[in-house]
Amino acid sequence: MTSIVFPGQGSQTTGMVKDFYDNFKIAELIFEEIEDYTKIDLKKIIFENNNDILNLTKFTQISIFAASFTIFKIYCNETNFNNESINIMMGHSLGEYTALACSNKISLKDCSLILKKRGELMNSAVAPNETGMAALIGKDSDSIQYIIDKNNLNIEIANDNSNIQIVISGNINEIKKSEKIFLHNGVKKFLILNVSAAFHSKHMLKAQEELSNDIENLIFKENKIKIISNYDAKVHNDSKTIKKNLQNQMANKVNWTQSIKKLENIGERKIIEIGPNRILSGLIKRISNNFDIISINNISDIK
Repeated sequence: MTSIVFPGQGSQTTGMVKDFYDNFKIAELIFEEIEDYTKIDLKKIIFENNNDILNLTKFTQISIFAASFTIFKIYCNETNFNNESINIMMGHSLGEYTALACSNKISLKDCSLILKKRGELMNSAVAPNETGMAALIGKDSDSIQYIIDKNNLNIEIANDNSNIQIVISGNINEIKKSEKIFLHNGVKKFLILNVSAAFHSKHMLKAQEELSNDIENLIFKENKIKIISNYDAKVHNDSKTIKKNLQNQMANKVNWTQSIKKLENIGERKIIEIGPNRILSGLIKRISNNFDIISINNISDIK
């Protein structure tokens, strides 16, 4: 059996999925459908990216979703691959929503509309330039948490991406002041990220609460595909638990390392990464060498 993974924010690039759009009618139809639901001009944002609009959170998330969903549908059509071959789907942050849509657990319309709102809420959750995020290279999650606790830093782990890559969130001044502390304690590289706010932290609690009401109203369909949730890194197939975990996702840590280890522990070995760039494949290889991974992000990958 196969597991499918979908990327989150940070994987976007200008012109992503353009080769699919130019060569497959289904890509045009998917874009038109999502644009009808959201009233967002995805083609202009993704293919032209005037004034770097693609990197605004309120547009980034729906754009990555549209790209990943399109690639998945075309991959299935061109290779006769279908959901019967899939055991587990999962995604990084917004990628979890893509997994729910591609597994047919929620509809394309519902996913498009909730991601539009999610992007808007996360974009406006806090005042500009007050909070932020940084990537730390060289230490695992437990080590970073120890440094945070030992030095009483008002910072949270946002993404546990791999054994050597952790992303932190918090007040931007606190993050900047923490750089020397982390580097002094063995972190090899400290990089302030170009994001609009401190995602996956307490700064998202108000936005998470507002989105929670919309998630509660989502209609889930039952099927055999299982989901590994970011929130608890466990395998689920009951809609009630998946929905509850999704409601807690925005203001809590993305447990990516533990999610991949769970995949490994249950015996999964084949992973297909679907979406722009190959970020997740790189992270997964740092977590374990026991997977056969392929990435599908352009037409040549499926020929």
